[in-house]
Formats: sequence, structure tokens, C-alpha cells
Amino acid sequence: MSNVFIISAPSGSGKSTLVARLLASDPDLRFSVSYTTRPARGAEVPGESYVFISREEFELRIRNGEFLEHAEVFGYLYGTHADVLQQAQSEHRDLILD
Repeated sequence: MSNVFIISAPSGSGKSTLVARLLASDPDLRFSVSYTTRPARGAEVPGESYVFISREEFELRIRNGEFLEHAEVFGYLYGTHADVLQQAQSEHRDLILD
């Protein structure tokens, strides 16, 4: 059985640093890459930092029940796709969400 760990803290508090250290220390951990409708910033890598999709596609995926959770923040949609959890479970790996 896989465990799900949720890292939650204000922006700039070091979540990304903590997650990077956890992933480096445990090969059985998998990081959940969130989906978002916002544009990529600076050095963000599509598919690694976020999965960037249009609002229309995101809303279609909501209607299709594809997200475990989703929210609108500052006018942009963010969500965790259900496939991420299913894949972690099939690989017997733990999952980190942030």
C-alpha cells in the first residue's frame, strides 16, 4: 500500500527544498506534478514543474472526474490528477503532494 504525504505551507517557506531533499533521500518516493492553467514562469519545465493546460481543458477534466482535488487560486486552476496516485500505487511507491 502506498502512503500519500501532503506538504503544505505558505509560499517561500521552503516546501520545494524540503521535497527535493526527501526525494533525494528515498528512491521509493514519487512527486506529484500538479496541473495548472497559469502560464509557465522563468525556468519552470513543463511536465516537471507543472503540467500546463488551458482553462477549457482543465474544466473538461474536472467534468470527467479526472482530478483528486482542484482549486482556483488568483484566477488560475490547480489540481492533482488521479492517474498520479494510481501510478504510485501500482509501483508500490509513496507519493508527495505539495
